[in-house]
Amino acid sequence: MKKIIVSILLFLPLGLAAQEVKIAVVQTQAVFNIMPEVSAMESEMATIQQQYQSQFKVMQDEYTRKYSELSAQGDTLNENIRMLRLQEIQDIQQRLENFAPMAQEQIKKKQDELLAPIESKIQKAIKEVGEENGYTYILNPAACLYTGNAAIDATEKVKAKLGLK
Repeated sequence: MKKIIVSILLFLPLGLAAQEVKIAVVQTQAVFNIMPEVSAMESEMATIQQQYQSQFKVMQDEYTRKYSELSAQGDTLNENIRMLRLQEIQDIQQRLENFAPMAQEQIKKKQDELLAPIESKIQKAIKEVGEENGYTYILNPAACLYTGNAAIDATEKVKAKLGLK
């Protein structure tokens, strides 16, 4: 019995080595760039960035206006009023300093939210193409140090699976 098990274990690697290994590459960036969802995402991101820029401009204008008013009135103001207005200007300045990192964080969060379904769609198409064509591995050539001539370029098949030209 031991001899049979040992024989099976010895020949098992030979059987696995005999299986054909099919390696394909997919240029995911090329697929990503032509997807219609990407232009819609870019448009939405541009709108969001514009909204944050507009809000920042409003806050900046308010700061400039209040600072100019305080400078123009200078010594004519009562000390208490002057201190209140100075505090108000400092509050606006603090809001301006906090606004940029908060806006960047919100923009990044929205971008990730919009990218997720696009990336998922590409991954699903790559998986389906791999299963349909019997590929053992599908690699992204941008992430590889070297892909030889033996690799099959499956980019067009993934584009076709997604209905892209």
